[in-house]
Amino acid sequence: MILQALVDYYDRSKDLPREGWIRRGVDYELVLTPQGECIAFNAIGDVQKGKVVSTSRLVTAIGKQALKHNNSGKDANLLWDNASFVFGTGNKGAIKIASFVQTIQTWFGDIDDEGVHAVYRFCTHLQQQPGAANALVERFGYQDDFGKRDPILTFQLQGDLEGIHERPAIRFAYETALAETQGGNVVRGNCLITGHTNTPIALNETVIKGVWGGQSSGSNIISFNERAFESYGKTKRRGENAPVSRAASFAYTTALNHLLRQGSLQRMQVGDASTVCWADHASPFETAFAELFGQDAPGNPDDGTPAVQALFNAIHSGRFAQPEGDNRFHVLGLSPNAARISVRFYHCLPLRDMAGRIAQHFADVQLPPGPYDPQYPSLKHLLQAVCLPTQKQPFGDLDRLPPNLGGAVIDAILSGPNAPYPAQWLNAAVGRFRVPQKTDESKTVFFKNQRLRAAAIKACLNRSIRFRQSPEKEFLPMLDPDNHHTAYRLGRLFAVLEKIQEEASPGLNATIRDRYYGAASSTPVAVFTTLLRLKNAHLKKLVAGRAVWFEKLLGEVLAPVQDFPRQLPLPDQGRFALGYYHQRQDFFTRKSQDTAPNELQGELV
Repeated sequence: MILQALVDYYDRSKDLPREGWIRRGVDYELVLTPQGECIAFNAIGDVQKGKVVSTSRLVTAIGKQALKHNNSGKDANLLWDNASFVFGTGNKGAIKIASFVQTIQTWFGDIDDEGVHAVYRFCTHLQQQPGAANALVERFGYQDDFGKRDPILTFQLQGDLEGIHERPAIRFAYETALAETQGGNVVRGNCLITGHTNTPIALNETVIKGVWGGQSSGSNIISFNERAFESYGKTKRRGENAPVSRAASFAYTTALNHLLRQGSLQRMQVGDASTVCWADHASPFETAFAELFGQDAPGNPDDGTPAVQALFNAIHSGRFAQPEGDNRFHVLGLSPNAARISVRFYHCLPLRDMAGRIAQHFADVQLPPGPYDPQYPSLKHLLQAVCLPTQKQPFGDLDRLPPNLGGAVIDAILSGPNAPYPAQWLNAAVGRFRVPQKTDESKTVFFKNQRLRAAAIKACLNRSIRFRQSPEKEFLPMLDPDNHHTAYRLGRLFAVLEKIQEEASPGLNATIRDRYYGAASSTPVAVFTTLLRLKNAHLKKLVAGRAVWFEKLLGEVLAPVQDFPRQLPLPDQGRFALGYYHQRQDFFTRKSQDTAPNELQGELV
């Protein structure tokens, strides 16, 4: 179904190249006279952020070498290629340029076109004069770039506006020859994707590029490299083990490479899962999906907020109840696996259902924002907050994200409002929440990460409650005085005791949180008897009215608690952390006029 959906996407797209053509990044264009003399050597790459990026051009694709060469040196492309094939330089240079010339003769040997003749004369001259290529590069001042890499070259005939491979006569001859090749003596079979019978079968799948962590030269989704994976009687018969027609193979690989390309608005990186999305019919949500979960712009933490608000508005206004809501939406997560690409997750849902599940995720992670916090935290920041920090990434280094966690989170988001988030996320959030503030860590970084960890904990607990159909009350974004769960109450109690200590001894470098939080959240009975005894000494330092108010608050918090548990399991440690965070935030939230005297005003930043 995945490949079939990609073929459908290719068929409806007008921007993707047709069979026999491919978009590749091109670095240089050689302008030739009809006699094959190079009169211009143009660098056509774009400069982005101080780095030269290849310019995407439509070029011929006569085989898998359009994306990845083998080691033989005999698989040249047609009228374009790496400099080692065009100039015959480097390892196996003579074999490569001979292959380049032979490819031109094979495809266009009978064509009387001055563009083809010019390329043929240029390359045969280089074969006869081995030093001519280096002299040409030095003459135009590109020796540094060519010494570092093997750039891609195309040709243009003097006076033309397009490349030689794009000349009308060449295009017609090429596509005619391509059709004749497909209709010749080829392996035929039944296509598993389209259902067409007696159709030419693709023996080699075009490689897929752009999967994070995969091979730079590309990998395959369908491949067979061991006898155990082959069908009975199909030993070493390549594509016949999973027959896919040439047309369908070209369509889905082209579509997937297009979605995975650098700068694509339909691609996002979630941990180690390279995620792409598309719809059955063109929809603005195709490009908005990555924005919902993507990276916030530097200096603008609310960068993704408009997209989330637009999603909620569309749901509430009934926009997805219209025919647009029936438009099926596809989300595919890929990750590298040795020489192949593995499918991490795939979801295909009507747009109304997909939008509802995403909206539920943002409701699950909702917490009242601080003055510098985004209203809706991005998935990147939520995952970053549970990672170990580095000097360059004080908020958390995503390179240290536990394996498979990012993909598992988005898989849970799209699986439905009752699907539990991975336990690993709750474990990581609880573990990082108990880490005290470092001396060299700013309060802004610390409290921002604590809020994000609390949001992750709240989301994991609420999803677990719904998944288990537990009678337990779901956690609110803010303090819930009616939540009587013992672990939640103990978290609130710890926050109250810390607040009493802070007011009794202003300016402390470390509070009970730095010393006792880990033990209090895991083995409460061993810690709280000591803390409750210490708070009596702290209350004596406060003014009478303030001390009485704290005593009442302690009574209110402890009222439903019958006894201090000996140990708290991981979910209860999450409830403890959430109770602590909610109570601390409540202390720093602006109060109404009937609150206790001398209570601190303002917000926690």
